Amino acid sequence: MQTQPGVRRPQRADARRNFDALLAAARDAFAEHGSGASLEDIARRAGVGIGTLYRNFPTRQDLFDAVYLEEIEALCRTADEAAGLDPWDALATWLRRFVGYTATKRAIYEEINRDSEMMRGAREAIYAAAEPLLTRAQQSGAARADMSSDDLLRLVSGLTAAGYVDDAQRERVLAIALDGVRAR
Repeated sequence: MQTQPGVRRPQRADARRNFDALLAAARDAFAEHGSGASLEDIARRAGVGIGTLYRNFPTRQDLFDAVYLEEIEALCRTADEAAGLDPWDALATWLRRFVGYTATKRAIYEEINRDSEMMRGAREAIYAAAEPLLTRAQQSGAARADMSSDDLLRLVSGLTAAGYVDDAQRERVLAIALDGVRAR
């Protein structure tokens, strides 16, 4: 997946570092303060000026879209990296990363166009990442054979729809869900 045509990762190494720092700072700020997070705060967190933020992301929407797509790309990379693990560990590793993705998505959900081509592509990428991991876990006998990747993603998405007291609670709830996914 790629970012929107209007937002491109810079070629120069220093500009790329600034771009990546802005994405990381925006992700953190949106997770803490929701979609109304201050752009000035995001620039400060990234260690750049507000002009650098606007040079990379001319509109707030560009920043929302870029943060969202960066999360999708990271989720797909995690699937690729986890593919070499034991089938159950690969699936569980990816699902833990998926939970992190949903936290970012929830923070900016109202600000992204859910009917856009970008969102359709993101959904396709998520399913394309999940399917082989689940199939492999099912074929190894580690995951229930009576579930589809759609079932699995809906289960985990539902678990992340509400906020958690802390990271330990989120991990505990995910572990309970994974127990339900595991073959008996």
